[in-house]
Amino acid sequence: MHIDFKNQKLRKIFNSREKLQKNYGKHMAQVIKRRMMILNAAPNLEDVCHLPPERRHELVGRRKGTFAVDLQHPKRLVFRPAHHPIPRKKDKGIDFKKVTAITILGVEDYH
Repeated sequence: MHIDFKNQKLRKIFNSREKLQKNYGKHMAQVIKRRMMILNAAPNLEDVCHLPPERRHELVGRRKGTFAVDLQHPKRLVFRPAHHPIPRKKDKGIDFKKVTAITILGVEDYH
């Protein structure tokens, strides 16, 4: 899957092991790297597991249309499909098979 970032600062942090560790700590940096490898290797969003440890899930409420994968509780890696328009099924739900690009929004505790 193609991965982009919401801004240059986030791109620089995620593309540097040292900056990732400085911002999130050594263990969290390792978990983030694993999740990024999984997202990068998946041909589409449907191939990102919805079960732990990744647990890809769509967010609700004001965050509808964005997704997250688990990192280290309570942190999540948050992203959105990078398609305009977002691919939809006939029932108006997101067509995960057609989501082949995402934009990383950040690491958050939104609970």
